Amino acid sequence: MSNYSFKIEKYLGRKVDFINDVELVSDGVSTKITKWNVEEAEPTIKELDKIDISVELAEFDVNFARQDAYLSWQEQMDMQYWDQVNGTTTWKDAIAKVKSDNPKE
Repeated sequence: MSNYSFKIEKYLGRKVDFINDVELVSDGVSTKITKWNVEEAEPTIKELDKIDISVELAEFDVNFARQDAYLSWQEQMDMQYWDQVNGTTTWKDAIAKVKSDNPKE
């Protein structure tokens, strides 16, 4: 998601469907809003440039790091099965480690 996508969601105060509701196009130098199918007034790029999204970007980075660190759901299910069979906490320990290694502020 581009910085402008984050900024539009912050501007609107909600998640946005970037296929049907809002479309952004960038040529590598500038970005334009080419589709705006929401009720709120369309902001200018200058208005969007004034929006601070550092908190949202930091949260995105943590979520991405967590997603990358988690095992697949199949591997997690297998861990849970063997924890039940063996009376261990391998799965809980693995999840706790991912969360502690990638804390949300």
